[in-house]
Order: sequence, then C-alpha cells, then structure tokens
Amino acid sequence: MKKTENKILRGLICGGEVSLAVADTTQLVNEAIRIHGLSALSAAALGRTLTVAAYMCSGLKTEGSALSVTIKGDGAGGSVYVSGDKLLHMRGYIENPVCDLPPNALGKLDVGGCVGKNGYLSVVRDDGENVPFVGTTPLVSGEIGEDFAAYFAYSEQLPTAIAVGVKISKTGECLGAGGVFMQPMPGASEESLRFVEDTIGKFSAISSLMEEFSAEEVTEKYFGNVNYYTLKPEYKCNCSRNYIEGILTAMGEEELRSVIAEQGKISVHCHYCNTDYEFSPEDTEKLIASMK
Repeated sequence: MKKTENKILRGLICGGEVSLAVADTTQLVNEAIRIHGLSALSAAALGRTLTVAAYMCSGLKTEGSALSVTIKGDGAGGSVYVSGDKLLHMRGYIENPVCDLPPNALGKLDVGGCVGKNGYLSVVRDDGENVPFVGTTPLVSGEIGEDFAAYFAYSEQLPTAIAVGVKISKTGECLGAGGVFMQPMPGASEESLRFVEDTIGKFSAISSLMEEFSAEEVTEKYFGNVNYYTLKPEYKCNCSRNYIEGILTAMGEEELRSVIAEQGKISVHCHYCNTDYEFSPEDTEKLIASMK
C-alpha cells in the first residue's frame, strides 16, 4: 500500500513548451469525506472539483491571492462550492452530501447526473490586487474535467488537457484521487500539441493510478525525467470563532440585538468545515461592549 500525501508536482515538458502538473489529492478528498459525511457519488463530484481547484491555486502568483469555484447544475447533488488560496488551503462542500444515483452507462459513478448537464461553472480569482477576475462558462457534461477544460479554453483562452478522477471504496474511503493537467504555452509546436492530445488519454483511470503509485512515480512513468517542484495542498478552512466575531460586530448593535430578541441566540454555520458557532445573549453583550 503506497504512502499517500497530498502533492502537486509542477514542471515543464516538451522542451519547455508545455506546462505539466500531476496531483495526488487522495487525502484531501478523504478529509472532505470525514468533514461532510459524503456519499461515494458526492465525494467523487466534490473531490474532482477540489482537485482541479487545487491545481488552479498552485498557479497563483502573489501573496494573498485566492480563488473560488462555483458549479451550479441541475443534478441531484445540487451546487458545488470550492475555495482555496496561494497557500493551497482548500475547502469546499456540495449541497447534497449524500447524493446517490444508479451507475452510469459505463457502470461507474454517475458524476454527470450528480452535477447536472445544464448550468454553469464560475471562477472568481483575486490576484491580491482587489480587482477580481470572474469567468463563467456553461456546463458541458457535469463530468467536472470536461467542464473545466471548456472553462480554460473559452474563459481564460488557455487550452488545457485535463484528466481528473476519484475512486471510492465500498466502505466510503477514497482509495485514489488526483489529476493530470497539461497546458501548452503560446506558440507551442504542432509536435508538442500532438503529444498533449495523445498522452492525456492515457489517464482515463487516473484515480486507480493514484491508488497504486505516487505522484512522482506517475510523473516518471509517463513523462520521464521532469524537473518539477512540489506543492502540498491541504483541507483547511479559514473560519474561527474570532473570525465569526468579526463578521458579527460588522452587523452592528441594532441587528445583533434584533437576532437575540427573535431567536434567543446567534447561530452561524460554516458550510466549508461543517462547524457551528453559537453566541448566547451574554456572548453577544460582550461583543457589543467591544464595539464601543
């Protein structure tokens, strides 16, 4: 059994004409399963999105930069939300964490049915300059990888070959998850473009590869000796009780007292880490006092 550690290996191939990333996100997905109690199908949908978003975050350049992904389809799983930053602190959730559908025509988890084929994929990227970039494209199939490939091609004009997958055991554990991403540089030769097209098809079972091999072994096996650098994503939410207190104080004294009068307490739920924060009337009075 291979030792699993979240990793993204990034480097250049084809004489520097193609950017390559190989990601092992098995434990990232297992943490999402633990936090949200995900069914196999919901884990596959959220896990694929987490994997692609982690790849996107690995390309963020400046301190404080971050991005968020929203997939709103008409599938049984509802919408998928994932956020991350330059530190590769990733978090996300799916509206229906226990989505369950029959296998698709290929006998595999029906991620397309979970996400849906009608809707959109939206990315908001903040490069740390307070001028966020927003890109939105229609869903292609709900299979996540195909939808993100369409997003890169049409919204960012960066054609990107993507293979992404998640393998869940009968007991609900993620056995293997990851992705391979190849992005030709502007002016890449026809030979390099053909290599990308011919090679990406070898990763149709990327989740099984990540169950058996490390990201380093997959890279060496399919791309040879690549000069790469290693990044380590992790599932980490930015919320805390202090952070929530800051949000509440921004509401103002009148609004806080109104909520206490109506509900007897203030309850805040963080969807990303599935944590509840409660503030009693006494807690709220202390917050109000700190505002003065």
